[in-house]
Amino acid sequence: MTEVTTAQPVIPQLIVGLGNPGAKYDRTRHNIGFEAIDTLAKVWQISLSENRKFQGFFGEGVAAGRVKIRLLKPTTYMNNSGQAIRAVTDWYKLPPESVLVIYDDMDLPVGKLRLRLSGSAGGQNGMKSAIAHLGTQTFPRLRIGIGSAKNGDVAGDAVSHVLGRFSAREAEVMTEVLHLVVGAVELSLKQGVDKAMSLYNNRTITQTTS
Repeated sequence: MTEVTTAQPVIPQLIVGLGNPGAKYDRTRHNIGFEAIDTLAKVWQISLSENRKFQGFFGEGVAAGRVKIRLLKPTTYMNNSGQAIRAVTDWYKLPPESVLVIYDDMDLPVGKLRLRLSGSAGGQNGMKSAIAHLGTQTFPRLRIGIGSAKNGDVAGDAVSHVLGRFSAREAEVMTEVLHLVVGAVELSLKQGVDKAMSLYNNRTITQTTS
């Protein structure tokens, strides 16, 4: 896939984590986007609160020492995530390329990240909604690997996989992955998404065998 190149670095102004609301989905693989936003909010000391206008949990603050940033966890359920994203971008008059979306990806193994400046939804329904409501595929995204189902060619197995929880060993890896997420996002805010791509896309957190 050909990346979009721009003269100016792409600096996010809104970071969105995709997931499903409710206790039954908490800590599932499909909700790793929510966990990423919670981690960023904690590191940056940004308070998230439910915002009906934006159809999600929303907060504003300063990140990476000096950059004003907005965080969003849509509560529309995954398939309608774009509604919440569009509500925020319309209110603040943000261009699509300033929106960084973080979400799970079965095509990446546990322990891997992948930043891109644009691209298709790749079968991820939350991204399909985001693309539909933003009217473009040209906005950055950060995919977090959750691994594939053992029998991923069967739809039911794939659903069970994404709505399941990480094993204890995988959970340890994901804790380290979320540290990588913070680093990648902070570098994106300071020097642009393309710079963060060059430094973080080849990194891998491996599972211990003990």
